[in-house]
Amino acid sequence: MKNRFCRIARSALALLACLPSAAAQLTSFPKQDLVDYTAKSPFERLPPFEDHRPQRERLPDGRPKVPDELIERARGLSSEEVWAVLQDKEFNNQYADGFQVLHPGKTMVGRAFTVQFMPLRADVDDVAQAKAKERGVKRLMNQTAIDMLQPGDVLVVDLFGKKVNGTIVGDNLFFYVNQATHGGGLVVDGSIRDLNGISEIDMPAYFRFVDPTPIGNVMLTGINVPVRIQGVTVMPGDLVVGDREGVYFIPPQFVQEVLDKAAERKAALAYEREQRRRGLERAKEEAARQKERERRQQAVDKAQAALDKAEQEHAKRAAAIQAELEALEKRSQAEKARWDKEKERLGAALQRARG
Repeated sequence: MKNRFCRIARSALALLACLPSAAAQLTSFPKQDLVDYTAKSPFERLPPFEDHRPQRERLPDGRPKVPDELIERARGLSSEEVWAVLQDKEFNNQYADGFQVLHPGKTMVGRAFTVQFMPLRADVDDVAQAKAKERGVKRLMNQTAIDMLQPGDVLVVDLFGKKVNGTIVGDNLFFYVNQATHGGGLVVDGSIRDLNGISEIDMPAYFRFVDPTPIGNVMLTGINVPVRIQGVTVMPGDLVVGDREGVYFIPPQFVQEVLDKAAERKAALAYEREQRRRGLERAKEEAARQKERERRQQAVDKAQAALDKAEQEHAKRAAAIQAELEALEKRSQAEKARWDKEKERLGAALQRARG
C-alpha cells in the first residue's frame, strides 16, 4: 500500500503542475470568485508585503485558511457550542447527520475541500474530458480531486446520495487521503467500499452507504466549488467539525467567535462546577456537623433520660421508705398505747390487791 501511495503521490505532483484550479471542470469557480464569495474570512497574514498592508490568509487554491492553531482548538468543541453561535447568526443550515461514522470516538476537524459529482451525461462529460486532455489531464475522475488535497483538509464530496457506483474511495484511495490530509477526514453524501480495510486506517469518515461497486456512471463537475451535503451549502475553506452525532460546516468568519464563546462557556461551566463542588462540600460538612450535633443531642437526651429515670427511682424509693417509716410510727404508737393500757390495768389490779 505504501508503494502505491508513492506512485500516487508522484502522479499527484504531475497533475498539480498541469491542472491549475481544475480548469477543465464543468462547474467553473475561478480563484477570484472563490476569494470574492469568501471575502468575510477574517484571517490575515501580517506584513512585510510590498504594500505593507495585511493580506487575507489563503491557501494556494484560493480557499480561506483557518489557522492551524484554531483547528487544534476546535478539536475540543461540542455540538452545542458550535450550534449556539451559528443559530445566533441565523446560519441554520450548517449541520448534516444521518451518516455512518467511522471511528465515532475520534473528532474530525479540518478545512473543507469540496468536490461535486453529477449523474453521467455523455455529451457533457465528453466536452469536459476533452478540455481536460487539452490541459494534460488524461481523465477527470475521483482521483483528480484527491490528488489536490493538502494537509489539514477534509474531503467533502457531493455524490448526490448515490449508493451503487457512488463509492468515492476504497481502502487504497482512503489511505492516500489520510496521508495527503495528515488524517483530516472524509465526508461523502454517497458511499465507500472496502470498509474492512478502511476501518484499519485511523482517519475519521462520514458516509451514507457501503457498497462493493467501483465509482461509475457519474462525472466530476466541480472542485472547490459550493456543494450541497444533504441540507447544507458547503463552501471551500469552511471549518468542518464532526463528532459521533454528525457534521458541522462553520463559515470562516465565525470560527474565532465559536472558539471564544466555547472557551467562555467552558470557563463558566468550570466555575459553575467548582461552585457546585464547593457547595456540595459545604453541604457535606454542614451535614456532618448536623449529624454530630444530633449525636451529641442524642447523648444528652439519653443522659437526661437516664437521670430522669434515676430521679424517678430515687423518688419511688424515698416514698417507699417514707411509707415504711410512717407504718413503723403507727405500729410504735399502737404498741405504746397497748402498753399504756396494760400498765393502767396492772396498776388498777395492784391497787385492788392492796385495798
